Amino acid sequence: MAATAPPQRTDRRGLVAWALWDWGSAAFNAVVTTFVFSTYLASRAFVDPALVAHEHGAAGRRAVEAALAHNATVVSVALTIAGVVVALIAPAIGRFADASGHRKRSVLLATIGIVLSIGCMVFVAPAQPYLVLGASLLGIGTVAYEIASVGYNAMLGQVAPEGRTGRVSGIGWAAGYFGGIVLLVVLLVLCIQDFGSPDRAGLLGLPSTVAGGEWSVRVAIGVAALWLAASSVPLFVVVPEATRGPARRSGVLTAYADLGRDVARLWRERRDLLMFLVASAVFRDGLAAVFTFGAIIAAQVFGFSSSEVILFAIAANVVAGIATVVSGRLDDRFGSRALILAALVGLVACGTGVLFIGTAQQGFWVLGLALCLFVGPVQSSSRAYLARLATPGREGELFGLYATTGRAASFLAPALFGLAVTIGGSTRFGILGIVAVLLAGLVLMLFVRVQRAQPASLGRA
Repeated sequence: MAATAPPQRTDRRGLVAWALWDWGSAAFNAVVTTFVFSTYLASRAFVDPALVAHEHGAAGRRAVEAALAHNATVVSVALTIAGVVVALIAPAIGRFADASGHRKRSVLLATIGIVLSIGCMVFVAPAQPYLVLGASLLGIGTVAYEIASVGYNAMLGQVAPEGRTGRVSGIGWAAGYFGGIVLLVVLLVLCIQDFGSPDRAGLLGLPSTVAGGEWSVRVAIGVAALWLAASSVPLFVVVPEATRGPARRSGVLTAYADLGRDVARLWRERRDLLMFLVASAVFRDGLAAVFTFGAIIAAQVFGFSSSEVILFAIAANVVAGIATVVSGRLDDRFGSRALILAALVGLVACGTGVLFIGTAQQGFWVLGLALCLFVGPVQSSSRAYLARLATPGREGELFGLYATTGRAASFLAPALFGLAVTIGGSTRFGILGIVAVLLAGLVLMLFVRVQRAQPASLGRA
């Protein structure tokens, strides 16, 4: 029995309301996981002050380095646990949301979870006992964000007019980048930028030292929580809720039994789609590593300061946002597969080039921004590819599987990054690990055939 197509809202108001959620999600992607909160947790603020006081000696430096490594490990463990949780529950969440007709409600509840987790990060004071709390909130926020993304991505088909799926997906991704630009600028000026005072930051004059409670960072996090909450409201007001799917058996075990049958059916009937899920899991892990480790490479290899890292992030979002808008039109004209392949080639070439530019910041600015030309198009076209193949009314299942396969490969880039750094003896060589993952995704993508016009087998009852 075929699923019922969900109600659509394909006018401009529906598109803007949908894209504003992406705009607001910059609060989590740019501020929490990449440039502000995760960096805060890994900083000396969470190292025993007694160790920092003796940092000038050789033994003191080693002790501080060991403490910082411990902090990074705590954060890594929290994110690993979050990834496992997402991998376990994402397919069931997507299936239940489709069957119950509560797709928008699932996004709403998960978004509330993201906002609350970010809001609670304000209370993470710069002291060792608060490290586990901060890492736990980061993990909880990650789970909530991934759950929200399953339903949100599935709503693409409700706001994209026929023949414009790639363009609309690109607009959404671009909105996220431009939202990151505006939010980072606001936080930099109000809360973070040093305007000459040694212990105050931003136009608000917030305490920026450990002794002062690092309120410059903590207030910035609070602003980010409000940003996401306000930006999300139009989605839940304007875009209609999905229709209830055909009656099916309920229960977590049943959901995974059905999922297993869907995967087996894909293997028999649509191996191109199954291969795409595998390939995208690999290259999406490489894309995540570009964001996760790009700031580390900029700071440790090219000597970027904290403010310079944020300025680079702003420029990177500008480039990525413009490229993603343009790529949406190319996606509709040439197809998602062709655009993904071309962008992956560009990513591999630019990433490899970072190895040969010395330590000049100008070289990193050029190649780093060139990388950003290709990151957004890959992400946007991957979402558009799946949206075109999903059966109307059953999109949540496919995007749930998409989230699960992505999490299943999330260890590849971090592991290869660390291995390359260890063997090469420099953070610079970590780019080889990222490039290897992107290259593997490119090779796997070559085995994906051009998408068919018919809906995928996954989603037929």
